[in-house]
This record gives sequence, C-alpha cells and structure tokens, in this order.
Amino acid sequence: MDFTISRTFEQEAEILKVLGHPIRLKIVAGLCTQECNVKHIWECLNLPQATVSQHLALLKNKGIIEGKRDGVEVFYTVVHPLARKIVDII
Repeated sequence: MDFTISRTFEQEAEILKVLGHPIRLKIVAGLCTQECNVKHIWECLNLPQATVSQHLALLKNKGIIEGKRDGVEVFYTVVHPLARKIVDII
C-alpha cells in the first residue's frame, strides 16, 4: 500500500471531526432532506435555541451548510458534497 499519496486528507478529516458530534450530525442529516430555519431545527431537536445556533455557526464556518435570509428568518441547507455522502453512508 502506498502511503505517499499527494492528497493530504486534511479537509476530509476536518469534515469528519465536525460531524463527529451527535447534535451536528443530526442537524446535517435533517438539512440533507429539507431546508430549515433555526426555530424548526431547535424545536425538532428539543434543544435551546442558543445551543443550536452555536452548532449551526460552526457548520457554516466549516463550509458544510449555508444560510439564505428570507426576511427575518435564515434557512439553512447542506452545501458540502462530502457531508451529504457521509450522512448517506451512515
């Protein structure tokens, strides 16, 4: 086996690390099926809004999800193809 592959796998490892948290994995799995706003997400997960917002911010900063503003609401969707593949595999 050749371990001198030029690919670094750093981005993939970072995505796996971020999705390693059960709450973030649940959020991404849900967003793979439909676009949602924060209120809908925290109601579905039965978690405080602040907790969900922190996880959404991390997912957004890592480029896994994207938010689109519609008036006062922001709707999130999964944009990173590797994150979608991981959820499909799990």
